[in-house]
Amino acid sequence: MLVHVVADYGVAGDLAFAEVAQRLVAALPAAAIVATPVGPFDTLAAGFVVAQLALNDGPRERVVFHNVAPRRDETDPRRANEGERFTLGEAPNGAVVVGPNSGHSLAFLGDQMPLFYLDVPAAGSQFRSRDFLPAAVGRLVGGDRGAVGEPVPPELLPGVPANVVAYTDGYGNLKTTHDEPPAPNGERVLVRVGHAATTAIVSDGSFSVAEGELALAPGSSGWPLQGGGERRFLELFLRGGSAAARLGHPAPGTPVILSRT
Repeated sequence: MLVHVVADYGVAGDLAFAEVAQRLVAALPAAAIVATPVGPFDTLAAGFVVAQLALNDGPRERVVFHNVAPRRDETDPRRANEGERFTLGEAPNGAVVVGPNSGHSLAFLGDQMPLFYLDVPAAGSQFRSRDFLPAAVGRLVGGDRGAVGEPVPPELLPGVPANVVAYTDGYGNLKTTHDEPPAPNGERVLVRVGHAATTAIVSDGSFSVAEGELALAPGSSGWPLQGGGERRFLELFLRGGSAAARLGHPAPGTPVILSRT
């Protein structure tokens, strides 16, 4: 059983990751835990990572456990640390997705699998993903669906933000929500990311540009669609360097404007 933990707990070796992993292994003794950190309160990056892990090929016995819960669904004081409600999704490939409906954490999944609320306490702990959710995951994997509640209403699932940075990988590649280039392959285009601007060469493969050139190309991220076909996103890739550094390390959600020069 492979369990991905996608969360804003800090680096992968942070105590919070260790505590959640410990509870998950107590509930699923054969689980292999893989931790993937995202930035604090960064539900957009979390949603992108969750979809990439859940919708692509992998072992059928797989759980994507996510928790980025900034508790921004209400601005009033929270009762007993109450947070966004937990949900369940089950992909056609067998992957089980469990985590809160917070921000854009489910935005990339809404049209790819049914999503349901879970009868798991939304209040009573500052660390709900440690204290309540692992045991519920263990029961779900064991076949107990008693905690599965009503469907998440579509109007409570935000759409994918158009034309923004979604995620920055360890190489500094900027993965965007653009899926169509603004010009043919080989043409240079103007790229504006937040307050930064530069040019990039449209490419069908990132390494087809010279060292030191910024490329705009279909990246390694995307997934097969339930109705057929594939969703593939464009990314900005600096051969031999970091696109993120060149463009001022933009946060997920920063607009990416592409235009022909």
